[in-house]
Amino acid sequence: MPIRIADNLPARRTLEAEGVIVMGETEAARQDIRPLRVALLNLMPDKITTETQIARVLGATPLQVELELVRISDHVSKNTAAGHLAAFYRPWCEVKAEKFDGLIVTGAPVETLPFEDVTYWDELRRILDWSQTHVHRTLAVCWGAMAALHHFHGVEKHELAAKASGVFRHHNRAPANPWMRGLPDVFDVPVSRWSEMRREDLPEGRGLHVLAESDDTGLCLIDDPAHNALHMFNHLEYDTLTLAGEYARDEGGYLPQHYFPGDDPKGHPVNTWRGHGHLLFGNWINETYQTTPFAMGDIGRA
Repeated sequence: MPIRIADNLPARRTLEAEGVIVMGETEAARQDIRPLRVALLNLMPDKITTETQIARVLGATPLQVELELVRISDHVSKNTAAGHLAAFYRPWCEVKAEKFDGLIVTGAPVETLPFEDVTYWDELRRILDWSQTHVHRTLAVCWGAMAALHHFHGVEKHELAAKASGVFRHHNRAPANPWMRGLPDVFDVPVSRWSEMRREDLPEGRGLHVLAESDDTGLCLIDDPAHNALHMFNHLEYDTLTLAGEYARDEGGYLPQHYFPGDDPKGHPVNTWRGHGHLLFGNWINETYQTTPFAMGDIGRA
């Protein structure tokens, strides 16, 4: 099945050109099935790029997914046109009475700030609490994952001396875990962050399970079954040229490692993680589908 997004969302043209099957609102209404409702809380400044990346990996799964774009209620984005936000995004205050099969929380460029200094921290905490009663499964990405682990478990993040940027080999620590099914013992993952959370800081007895980590960049994937959440510190959703775009944006302040052929930024990177990203998100969607209640009203009930 395809992913269901708004008929005129910019991501639609990009995905159709790539061969991703996209279903419009009109076609979806004719199918007598219940699609999975997934809310994307997009905290990134360039919302169009992020929504396209997430829609791409969700659209490769065999189930119909209805993607609801959500934003922080009172935060004003400086990098996305107000018209785009008004047309395609709903503030969380408008959706908080609804229920969702899945919630994806993205990263945000606020990694060097203490969590409590982020202007929308209080609302994000309310959203994370809301996810425990109104969402069946949550997937948090990069800073979003750090925020969730800090909120639910009190884990602190550590600022890095230099940005962790590049494509790094990761070890699959739990191949039998539902989220990791089919992923190889070692696989490549794009990394792009200024901070980290460390294995030794994870509290014992809270049911947290490390699923993947790198010798170079540390933790990547953590399963948090007590909160029906998967936390990913890195970026299996990234496009081939995302890290190149960040390198250009930051005027060559750092060179992504193991990314440009021969470490020459004039070369074209080779995408070695695409299949891994589709597989991880496919596992997440499949597990959500297999376990979510058919009746939306039953989501969040013990």
